[in-house]
Amino acid sequence: METMTKIFVDADACPVVRIVEKIAEKNGLPVVLLCDTNHVLSSEYSEIRVIGAGADAVDFALITACRRGDIVVTQDYGVAAMALGKGAYGIHQSGKWYTNDNIDQMLMERHLGKKARRASSRNHLKGPRKRTEEDDKHFAEAFQRLIEHVKEQSQRQKNLS
Repeated sequence: METMTKIFVDADACPVVRIVEKIAEKNGLPVVLLCDTNHVLSSEYSEIRVIGAGADAVDFALITACRRGDIVVTQDYGVAAMALGKGAYGIHQSGKWYTNDNIDQMLMERHLGKKARRASSRNHLKGPRKRTEEDDKHFAEAFQRLIEHVKEQSQRQKNLS
């Protein structure tokens, strides 16, 4: 039996949830939103899984649930790396695809950034800039391209078997 690609969203404070749902619905793909007990989500389209609070509880639940060929939407590079390790696809809310070719570099940059912040006398410099309509448009285009890519890969696998 063929399993359908699912989209898993690390939905705690994720600014692209509605965009994901709209594009997923258009493509007939199910969406699972995972959040902790500190966030209240509602959706007319997605399945919502509320995970007990606790450091990384949502991350571990997401990685446990996702399978090869699924799509994971997360801004957490560690979650993305684990998803790639399971054969899933990953995309950041900026629209950047996580791949086996770029994840090591991204993890290293995150590590060096943390190290620099710890060494700095100013612990918190500046938060992320405000999200724009252009950011949303860029994400939507990249997400649609990723879905098309996943469908092509799935078809290629079927043709080989």
